[in-house]
Amino acid sequence: MLKIGVLVSGGGTNLQAIIDRINDGTITDTEIVSVVSNKENAYALERIKKYNIKGKCIKPRDYTTRQEFNFALRDHFISLGVDLILLAGYLVVLSEDFVRAFPNRIMNIHPSLIPAFCGNGYYGLKVHQGVIDRGIKVTGATVHFVDEGTDTGPIILQKAVEVEDNDTPEILQRRVMEEAEWTIYPEAVRLYAEDRIKIQGNRVIIT
Repeated sequence: MLKIGVLVSGGGTNLQAIIDRINDGTITDTEIVSVVSNKENAYALERIKKYNIKGKCIKPRDYTTRQEFNFALRDHFISLGVDLILLAGYLVVLSEDFVRAFPNRIMNIHPSLIPAFCGNGYYGLKVHQGVIDRGIKVTGATVHFVDEGTDTGPIILQKAVEVEDNDTPEILQRRVMEEAEWTIYPEAVRLYAEDRIKIQGNRVIIT
């Protein structure tokens, strides 16, 4: 049984997509054993109650130093024997010590196509006063392993999404989630659960 821990800060829509695929049998032999948020009022913690998934709030300000916080977060997942950690809209930067404790066992969903668009931003597009720069015609989402860099870990899956003429940032955000994120993130977890992901250097091989 693959034990998963999830880190969230908000509503947990990607978390819901993964829960749905576990419940309908698409992802097999997998259990979410803990959902951790850095915000007590994150809706994701409310979302999981009907599935009897345990939630917990671990936030930096409850600790004297950032190192103590990172150790507490690390030790929480280690104590549960977690095999894979998923970042699902988690807004706290993980320390290098935390990442090293789970080598190639932390996944993230990034709302654009890496490596062309990394870091923060509206789905790989420039936005000025709510208007999208139309120079970019395609965006999408990327699932990757987390390493010590920023969006530099091995890419697992990607899916492109077209930018349409009438798009606002909010409309585009919703389309990227529906057409890309909610599809490829559960698929990456399924592949991991089936032991079909191999890493060679910084490249993912799917068997």
